Amino acid sequence: MAKRPSKHLRAPRPLNTNAFARSEQRGDGEWMVQAMSADAATKLYHCPGCGREITPGTPHVVAWPRQASIGSASAVDERRHWHHGCWSRRP
Repeated sequence: MAKRPSKHLRAPRPLNTNAFARSEQRGDGEWMVQAMSADAATKLYHCPGCGREITPGTPHVVAWPRQASIGSASAVDERRHWHHGCWSRRP
């Protein structure tokens, strides 16, 4: 059986097209933010705000910078999953 390539080497999966992202200004720049419903949350993530798990079935937000950082192929590569409260408390 062939081994799956590392997720870091695969192209990023597209975001849910049934939802839309909004732009938010933060202290470190402009971010695109998209809400993820409980039904759309099918994987386990770790919130960068608190370090705790976001378990499958937990509504949360996905955020990525409006412009890619230097060295990043795409801003979407930098997306992270956050608890709603952790994202809203972020400066």
